[in-house]
Amino acid sequence: MVMYHGVPGKHRRALRHYGEFLGPGDVAFDIGAHVGSRVRAWRRLGVRVIAVEPQPDCLRILRLLFGRDEGVVIVPGAVGAQAGRARLELSSATPTVSSMSRDWIQSVTTDRSFARVRWDRSVEVEVATLDDLIAVHGAPAFCKIDVEGFEADVLAGLTRPVRALSFEYVPSAHDATVEALGIVERLGAAAGGYLYNYSPVETMRFAEERWLDAADLVRLLEGIRPLGRSGDIYARLQQVDDEPKS
Repeated sequence: MVMYHGVPGKHRRALRHYGEFLGPGDVAFDIGAHVGSRVRAWRRLGVRVIAVEPQPDCLRILRLLFGRDEGVVIVPGAVGAQAGRARLELSSATPTVSSMSRDWIQSVTTDRSFARVRWDRSVEVEVATLDDLIAVHGAPAFCKIDVEGFEADVLAGLTRPVRALSFEYVPSAHDATVEALGIVERLGAAAGGYLYNYSPVETMRFAEERWLDAADLVRLLEGIRPLGRSGDIYARLQQVDDEPKS
């Protein structure tokens, strides 16, 4: 809670950062809402938030902070390629790395920064697709996906491009990111394509002044990969990016 809600200046940076994508009246999906730091910022921007979170402890915090806010819909469960049920591997000591991807867990255990992480219990959770959420809540102006290696599965449940989105990048699971990027590219092909940027972990700042195509993004990630620093990839539809600003 202190890390996500108590760091001075972090909330202001989030408002400036997400203000590039969201404004009053928009809908945003927070897939992997955790303890709600994005929810808090997006509500300040006047956004209606659909917060999806499978972890029981995090759900309790979300309900405590936002349960009475009519502008926030808290969805207990996960998002994946198909609706149903699935098993979530939990890390009691480090809940930010709880994951539904066993392949991702195996990949990151080779990373020294994960050396002390243990996935010590699991729970079965309800799974919906992004298409399911859109059918109920409408298309989001922005969709944040932070699901510890399950990003490609989440994106596989989407059949239409959204205006803008982000998904996590972990260098030790580089191949999983490339798979997710390929899905985003295919989704955007019918709508003018996506442009991309990268934000190092929790800085709320973009690494590049100009937005990149997919090939340039991959080259950027290849340069970042040896440094071992995670972050978030952002995608915005090019036709929206090209629209004249009022």
